Amino acid sequence: MTTLEAHHLVEDVPGPVLSEENRRVATGIVARYPTARSALLPLLYLVQSEVGWVPRQGMREVAEIIGLTTAEVEAVATFYTMLKLHPCGKYVISVCTNPSCSLLGARESYERAKELLGDAAERMTPDGTFTLEEEECLAACDKAPVVAVNYVFYDGVTADRMEELIGQIRGGRVPEAARGAGVPGDLKEVSKVLAGLGSAPVAVREGDGDKGDGVAEEQPAPAPEEEPKTAEPQPEEGAHLPQEGETGGPMGESEAESSPEAAEGGETDG
Repeated sequence: MTTLEAHHLVEDVPGPVLSEENRRVATGIVARYPTARSALLPLLYLVQSEVGWVPRQGMREVAEIIGLTTAEVEAVATFYTMLKLHPCGKYVISVCTNPSCSLLGARESYERAKELLGDAAERMTPDGTFTLEEEECLAACDKAPVVAVNYVFYDGVTADRMEELIGQIRGGRVPEAARGAGVPGDLKEVSKVLAGLGSAPVAVREGDGDKGDGVAEEQPAPAPEEEPKTAEPQPEEGAHLPQEGETGGPMGESEAESSPEAAEGGETDG
């Protein structure tokens, strides 16, 4: 069974899935949208942030909150591969095996990871740390072969780099991703951000002392920058200032010519 086929087999757990607190959070999420249905994806990520994946019971609860059928919710959940339909490890390693990446060694990287993590990794490793999956195009072909860890991209991941990456995660030192994306948190943390809650992770670099647990700190949203104030232009000394009832400065030639009185005078002179 391929990863894609397994994705469509939805597993279940006893309910309820959402805690009372997250029920209240869900109500707040729904209130952000003009129609409740628009909150469907954020609510599914909310379920994933609590359980670590999206069981059918979670879909039932989301359907109840926004007034849809479970079938309608499942149709969305089974379409998006970022929503996991079976128990997953804290770190989901997604290897793009589409042509650009495969031609540059993605298949070898995947097999190396499978060798290191074991066959069970295609679901979840026994220690609950990893899930390994093949992914369809990650839309970063110019950086191939590309690997995502909890949806954060790492560029040019050869088989040797894959081995190094797994070793760093195992050691609690999740490496900083390419292109300023920082360090991915675990799947629950990232799902919370995708639900519209929390903040993006901050990179944890070597030598950061106590920040060596591999869990990214939250980065508060930057405060909006104030626009620079410009001084209002002051009138020149001796300039005529419009008085109440005037629409502008002293009447110039063009205004005089266009005024009704001037027009009448022009007709009389003619």
